[in-house]
Amino acid sequence: MEPQATIEKFKANYEALRREIGKVIVGHEEVVENTLTALFAGGHVLLEGVPGLGKTLLVRTLSDALHLSFNRIQFTPDLMPADILGTNLVMESTSGKREFQFQPGPIFAHLVLADEINRATPKTQSALLEAMQEHQVTAGGQIRKLSEPFFVMATQNPIDQEGTYPLPEAQLDRFFFKILVGYPSRGELTEVLTRTTSGESQAPAKVMDGLELGELIRLVRGVPVASHVQDYAVRLVLATHPGTETAAPAVSRFLRFGSSPRGGQALLLAGKVRALVQGRYHISFEDLEAVALPALRHRLILNFEADAEGITTDHLIGEVLKHVPTDARSAAALGV
Repeated sequence: MEPQATIEKFKANYEALRREIGKVIVGHEEVVENTLTALFAGGHVLLEGVPGLGKTLLVRTLSDALHLSFNRIQFTPDLMPADILGTNLVMESTSGKREFQFQPGPIFAHLVLADEINRATPKTQSALLEAMQEHQVTAGGQIRKLSEPFFVMATQNPIDQEGTYPLPEAQLDRFFFKILVGYPSRGELTEVLTRTTSGESQAPAKVMDGLELGELIRLVRGVPVASHVQDYAVRLVLATHPGTETAAPAVSRFLRFGSSPRGGQALLLAGKVRALVQGRYHISFEDLEAVALPALRHRLILNFEADAEGITTDHLIGEVLKHVPTDARSAAALGV
């Protein structure tokens, strides 16, 4: 297939999926776009926002628009790893013999909603680590492969600290994007109330199955990246490392740790998706800048001074974007 025809096919599928989600989700255009970007890049998503903003509904609607198996896990303090992964049970066979049989947990689905993930203990949260990175789990004494494609979409509430357990840095780093879900505008809230109190509702139509989605994910991986654009992504990641020659001044002051290489991977893959959506088969500097916030915000660890002064990682990413020039010659002159 010609590159232009391939791009048009990608755009058509992307727009169809966004259109079906729009039948249920009012507003939140940026949230929906970032969620779909992570989906087509093959990455996991962490949705953060106060209760009642439609985070869970967004993931459910996405599962309704895809021919993918879906499971929802409600995270609670008493949830155990076996409740997620599965366990061996003693079963009686037709011949009357008793034997162990593995009963798979809800993690064995294409799309898994980890609702209020910060309500579970670190021991239970860690049950997702291997699944998110390796797309496999070790359960019942065996390594078991998960269905492909496999996505974890988690939600968490940022304001209620009582009875919650912050996700460890290693697990946060495995999320492709961290997306902040804000309040709706006046018009959007009016539309939400109209839809939810009138008895009228629309169900999204199925857009694609796992095979089609897998093809589009592979297409994203095949988008070429110019060396100077990739170098810009490298310099953005290096500029988040405090105490180094390439660090932005604000970074060295307010950060304890910067982004891992996964941040650079997220920048490039998300940039590829954005390029295809806009009808291009190459990444631009603007693509990387557009996805920098959701790709990096959860990979930067603030120090005490930043907490005391109310500095956020989003603010520091903005400083990094100002500090790192796109031109390689200017970067060399500045030492970044």
